[in-house]
Amino acid sequence: MGPGRTGHASVMIQPDPPKPLITCMGEILVDFLPVDEGTRTVGFRMHPGGSLLNVAVAVARLGGRSALVTKTGTDFFGRYLRASAQAEGIDTRWLSEVAAPSTLGFVTLDGGEPDFTFYGDGAADTRLTVDDLSDAMAAETAILHVGSISLLRGSTPATVIAACERMRGRALLSLDPNVRPSLVLDEPAYRATLETLFGLVDVIKVSAADLAWLAPGRDVADAAVELLDRGPALVAVTLGEAGVLAVRRTADGVATTMVPGFRVIVADTVGAGDSVDGGLLAQLAERGVTSRSALMRLAQDDLTEILRFAVAVAALNCSRPGADPPRRMAVDAYLSGPLAAAR
Repeated sequence: MGPGRTGHASVMIQPDPPKPLITCMGEILVDFLPVDEGTRTVGFRMHPGGSLLNVAVAVARLGGRSALVTKTGTDFFGRYLRASAQAEGIDTRWLSEVAAPSTLGFVTLDGGEPDFTFYGDGAADTRLTVDDLSDAMAAETAILHVGSISLLRGSTPATVIAACERMRGRALLSLDPNVRPSLVLDEPAYRATLETLFGLVDVIKVSAADLAWLAPGRDVADAAVELLDRGPALVAVTLGEAGVLAVRRTADGVATTMVPGFRVIVADTVGAGDSVDGGLLAQLAERGVTSRSALMRLAQDDLTEILRFAVAVAALNCSRPGADPPRRMAVDAYLSGPLAAAR
């Protein structure tokens, strides 16, 4: 032993491997939520929004790693959205700028349910192209999440399909159609886009309202199984306060899971579906379920736990106005508390 040695072997501390990256591709916009006085809406307050941004925020707040692939405008609203994403700890390496306006969405309440009016023709987030899909994004992404109004306009829908085709089998692919019938100007083209994605992705989350538009008159459970037959390994249907119904393809056939909802005092339901997406994907990533084969091998009890977590994320989101998903500590505390146990 040389001079100055103490005889104690040095210990190399290996850093923890990075968490799986969940990349959200699609719209980013400014939501204007109503400011009411009595029964009248007297103004609007702006918030960062868009389904794909909401999901990325939810994942980050739940302790996961999330990234955005989209375009922001160079206007005030675009700068606001970029700063908002960065403040949430979202990876913005693939958030590019273009000289175009930002999409704006105005939210009002109709019978207690949110009603959306969007202004976004030619907006920045509709202009995503295949050239914006970097090799680094494809290589680093463990779960790719797509959907919502980004599938309706401009070059973004074709780019989303190209990304899913490129990454199929290399990442877990997730889709939430989040159908907005009032925004569908070319129904045959939109249905064709969805049909292509149904055959590419591994996970589909839909609402009962989505299924009513996709398969009018069909029973929810039957429509979910029919959607499963189009290609995905998992279809999860949100049923509002009733919870989530999931059908999954396993090595032994089709398995069904029903997870009830939680009772909360609802402020509004804006962002509820996005919160389910965020909770579901964050939990899949945390458990290393980042491939179709891993999803098919997932134990039924584990899937039930994952869905229960996702439903709790949505319930807490709905307890406050706007899309405002909770942080992981709040979800864990809620699930271990008396309110969750007393459903």
